[in-house]
Amino acid sequence: MSTTLHSFMDIFETVIVDGDTSVRLKKIVIPLIQRDYAQGRIDNEINRVRSRFLEALYKAVTGEPITLDFVYGDIDEEGTMTPLDGQQRLTTLFLLHWYAAKKEKIPEDKYAFLSRFSYETRYSARYFCAELVRFTPSFQTALSADIKNQAWFPFDWKNDPTISSMLVMLDAIDERFKDVPDIWNQLENKAITFYFLPIKDMGLTDELYIKMNSRGKPLTVFEQFKAELEREIRILDERNGQNTCSRIIEKIDRSWTDLLWKYRDSGSNDADDYIIDDEFLRYFKFVCDIICYRKGRSPQGYSNDVFDLLHLYFSADDEDTPANITTLESFFDCWCSINGYSDPTAFLESFMSYTHAQGKIIVDSRYKIDIFEDCLHSYSDKSGKTRQFPLNRIVLLYAITVYLQHQDEVIYTDFVRRIRIVNNLIQNSEDEVSDRLDRNRLPAIIQAVDAIILTGVIDDSIESNFNVNQIQEEKEKAAFLANDPSRAEEVFALEDHSMLQGQIGVIGLGNLSLGPRFSSLFTCSWDKIDCALMTIGNYGQKERNKWRYQFASKSMQYAWDELFHKSANSGFENTQAILIKLLKAKESFDDSTLDGFISAFLTQCEKDSVYPWTYYYVKYPVFRPGSYGKMSNDDAVNKPYLFSVMQTKTQLSQNTYLPYLKEADDAHLSKDDMGKYLVYDNVHIGCENDSYAVYRNEDDSLTDTISISQNDEGIDVEDRIIKLKKYIANTK
Repeated sequence: MSTTLHSFMDIFETVIVDGDTSVRLKKIVIPLIQRDYAQGRIDNEINRVRSRFLEALYKAVTGEPITLDFVYGDIDEEGTMTPLDGQQRLTTLFLLHWYAAKKEKIPEDKYAFLSRFSYETRYSARYFCAELVRFTPSFQTALSADIKNQAWFPFDWKNDPTISSMLVMLDAIDERFKDVPDIWNQLENKAITFYFLPIKDMGLTDELYIKMNSRGKPLTVFEQFKAELEREIRILDERNGQNTCSRIIEKIDRSWTDLLWKYRDSGSNDADDYIIDDEFLRYFKFVCDIICYRKGRSPQGYSNDVFDLLHLYFSADDEDTPANITTLESFFDCWCSINGYSDPTAFLESFMSYTHAQGKIIVDSRYKIDIFEDCLHSYSDKSGKTRQFPLNRIVLLYAITVYLQHQDEVIYTDFVRRIRIVNNLIQNSEDEVSDRLDRNRLPAIIQAVDAIILTGVIDDSIESNFNVNQIQEEKEKAAFLANDPSRAEEVFALEDHSMLQGQIGVIGLGNLSLGPRFSSLFTCSWDKIDCALMTIGNYGQKERNKWRYQFASKSMQYAWDELFHKSANSGFENTQAILIKLLKAKESFDDSTLDGFISAFLTQCEKDSVYPWTYYYVKYPVFRPGSYGKMSNDDAVNKPYLFSVMQTKTQLSQNTYLPYLKEADDAHLSKDDMGKYLVYDNVHIGCENDSYAVYRNEDDSLTDTISISQNDEGIDVEDRIIKLKKYIANTK
């Protein structure tokens, strides 16, 4: 193959050897069959391509010269070259040379060759190029605005896509090069060159020329990405005398494509989606994130664009690039050959399930069991800006990948036990698994994952940043099972219960035999379970802020998770003791069993005329928070009856209320005061720990007190709700 190196200036008048003939190149003409100039289009992908290409040209003009890719073309006997490939680059070079000539007031004879570049796609584009060469802008306003304001620029040229793109590119060139001196001189000194290859040297026929150009489609993002990756690795190879590039590109084209082929989006209506490009790039982003975490950084501080990531981690000028290439290669290779399994899906299904199964971990039903596929299809949205593959899934996929990279060293059965530990830690470290710039814990977390998967040890020397309570529990379970491996299935079955999700401390290793009873209990109505627990005692937990309390919910699991997973809340041990007492009361549970506990409790309170706060909670549904299970009380020790029911996770709102007032007369409950008063025409009624207070609306003065009889322990000996209802009825 005969190739020659040229600049845009010197290619004109150059003698080109084309097969057995030679001809002097006189003109470059973009033929009718070519698509429009596209590098100036306005969309996210083209904006990125334009920006990156101009940046490369800028660096060439201001620093190290650049050689662009091949330009292929057919030259007729008149010396007119029609490009097969390179139209976009040639057009941008035409515009850059025009800009330099006009900006630096270069003599006309030096840039006369620009008139030999033309378009035949439309007459408008052809005449525009000719007029542009003759025109000299003022450079006092945007180039596009100046050009469109000329008499020779017809209004309808604005609708020509090639002209519109050229105008956008000219503005972009001006923005990037306006402060650069001596552009023309650098171009004369061949700052930018390209190889030219006549079409006959390629053995291409006119039929193939027509076929290739009638596609009318630019290179895909993946094709551009692959070319840039190949370029960077090839530069490294030339420096180091290696052949890494050929190996990597062959794997991309063969084994890695074979791996991803089953995951291509074959259900899409877009034929271009029926390839593995997007899948490859999404997994590439995952690998780049891991590289970033391993460096102790957060991806949040960097662009998510694949080209930015490529140059951040795979630039030939970065000393870490060889190691990063090794990482990329191993992260793909490990999925291509899995000991004992035909493909990733079969491997993942061997130890992952949606329901409890011996030897498997539980996968949230929102996700696929094939976590590798989930990554390929959802790592980023179409814009590439938003990561849709959550951090907890990133950690889990990373753990699995670490095993695959060491599957000849780690026994499969050991891996299955270790991935359960990792999964338990992930499920119970929602707050800790973060890569925010101000609290990036992922670097320490993946170090901990490495240690667990490769050694089975939760290493104290690593500041893992997983949830400390879960870390402690995992250590205790590991020691327990090392002592008595026969009880592993009891532990794992309890871990897999949807109300526990890996953390079993609320029941404890000493009460494993109660596991079946716990499962039986949570087949019942959550509201009845809530009441049954309260018949034993106030199981609620105080949050760190000292005024908000956590209780259960009849409909939302969040509330139960907060109760059953040890945290900074106080009262977990009390919740645990009450739950254990309930579980020990019966071997199995159903709603009628719980109704019996509830009825007996209420009957005994009424028989003894003793009405603790828990009585009202069990007796009156309005007392039980139905959503997040939150209640507020800023002095529960001295005022145990003054719990307000909240409807949000964290804040009081107009829907907050004192349940005694709401139960007594909901129609007159004031939302303006967060449910603290019943408001009537002349008075409003508030609630105290041992009484109700009646105030005059006019001046808030106290007009009456409704005392609640209490015993020496400060417990009601009369139902305060019945008493308030009677008072309201008697005063109407």
